[in-house]
Amino acid sequence: MTTAERRPLRRALVSVFDKTGIVELAAALAETGVEIVSTGSTGATIREAGIPVTDVAEVTGFPEMLDGRVKTLHPRIHGGILADQRLESHREQLGTHDIAPFDLVVVNLYPFSDTVAAGGTFDEIIEKIDVGGPTMVRAAAKNFASLAVVVDPQDYATAAEAARAGGFTLAERQELSAVAFTRTAEYDDAISDWMLAQLSGDEEAVEEPVLGEDDEEISILDLSEADAAELGITATLRYGENPHQRARLAVTDEERPGLAGAEQLGGKEMSYNNYVDADAAVRAAFDHPLPAVAVVKHNNPCGIAVAAEGEDIAGAHRRAHGTDPLSAYGGVIAANRPVTLAMAQQVKPIFTEVILAPDYEDEALELLRTKKNLRILRLHGEYHHPVEMREIWGGMLLQDADALDAEGDDPASWTLAAGDAADEATLADLAFAWRSVRAVKSNAILLAAGGAAVGIGMGQVNRLDSCRLAVARANTLGEHAEGEQAPERARGAVAASDAFFPFADGVQILLEAGVRAVVQPGGSIRDDEVIAACQEAGVSLYLTGTRHFSH
Repeated sequence: MTTAERRPLRRALVSVFDKTGIVELAAALAETGVEIVSTGSTGATIREAGIPVTDVAEVTGFPEMLDGRVKTLHPRIHGGILADQRLESHREQLGTHDIAPFDLVVVNLYPFSDTVAAGGTFDEIIEKIDVGGPTMVRAAAKNFASLAVVVDPQDYATAAEAARAGGFTLAERQELSAVAFTRTAEYDDAISDWMLAQLSGDEEAVEEPVLGEDDEEISILDLSEADAAELGITATLRYGENPHQRARLAVTDEERPGLAGAEQLGGKEMSYNNYVDADAAVRAAFDHPLPAVAVVKHNNPCGIAVAAEGEDIAGAHRRAHGTDPLSAYGGVIAANRPVTLAMAQQVKPIFTEVILAPDYEDEALELLRTKKNLRILRLHGEYHHPVEMREIWGGMLLQDADALDAEGDDPASWTLAAGDAADEATLADLAFAWRSVRAVKSNAILLAAGGAAVGIGMGQVNRLDSCRLAVARANTLGEHAEGEQAPERARGAVAASDAFFPFADGVQILLEAGVRAVVQPGGSIRDDEVIAACQEAGVSLYLTGTRHFSH
């Protein structure tokens, strides 16, 4: 049988607690000659509508027992549900035991969650733990090759149409099976949560009840401020990534709240995008042991620098801003040292959304507060690397946060693959570039000179374009007097790549631009071609054996 062929409906088992729409479905089944077998109250409802129905007790030979706890748990019922009608052996066994197969099972379950939500007594709730219903649903869902299962009144119309059309297709039965398994999984989860809460003695620990057929999903964004606060939500943001999206802020680590618990010392309310960019900026700045500043725009650094010898945090900021003054407009600035008055004086004339630092000199804070819209955050505690979580459809990915703690992050472990060993200044720039490229979205190429980024290629779908972008930005965005051509900052710079060069063409772009040294993970099947290109150009090439993708 193909997925488009229909299996005729001759016999249906109907047992529902919620009688909504069941009479209409039963009428449609009866009109097409389907025999309906049903349990007590469901059968009575169908019979009162003048529709022929056979009681389950007539099929099993046993009355409903134990106050209705046992009705359908019988081989004459479950044999008819579970028989794989494609198998001759199953058909023979049904004949031997005089069991008629079912082609459709219509079941909905006792309202367990509704009873809990309504404040039912312990005994009332226990009696709403359905046994026969989920058993029939799971059996029918397992055997979708032979029959269809319907658990949602919203699908009754579809079932009626299928009856008139000559039955369900295999694809339709499989889709209904998936719906059924989802419903029983949700049902069992609700029972498990309630039972565990009883054992713990904490009735408040019961999670939100499973959604009913007519309920709408309740989002954490729908909770009241009071209920949200119990989950660690500390703020309702004006909107999310875009104005039509709602957003809130939750603190998940009370001992080390970091950015989520930063103290705001001035400016407008933080937005969702402010927090995203601020997190990227903190990550970029705090990767460096020296005084460092990162300027971030749209979750990518447009400037990173460390203080040179004899400089403080103001020097680091001046040089970070110089990486790309154009993109720094409207950016987020993070410093890994207290902001001095000198740095604040540099920041003041630049339109900046957010500035973050461990602290501020009194005069610096006073000056920055004169920019009424500038959001000023003070970070508390030592920066640490938490577990990263990323929600995906139907689940969540978890991983250790990427940190500069792999063996290949120590320049002493690098392998010199081409050219002469770098001198102390060049090696320091390579180390800076390697630490900085981690904060750039992949594919990432970062050019650096004198402890400052001079060109960044980020977020491209191939490394070749990232190389071109890094060179272009280095050679066009540098600060220069009006009417003068921007300096070619790529010439004499060093380059870092967050992952290996798959071909030599990418590194060739850097070599032609005048890059004097390169650091990259290595590991490509064409490493020899990359090494040969650097060797021919007389450029030092170091391999780290470690990569730092940032998707």
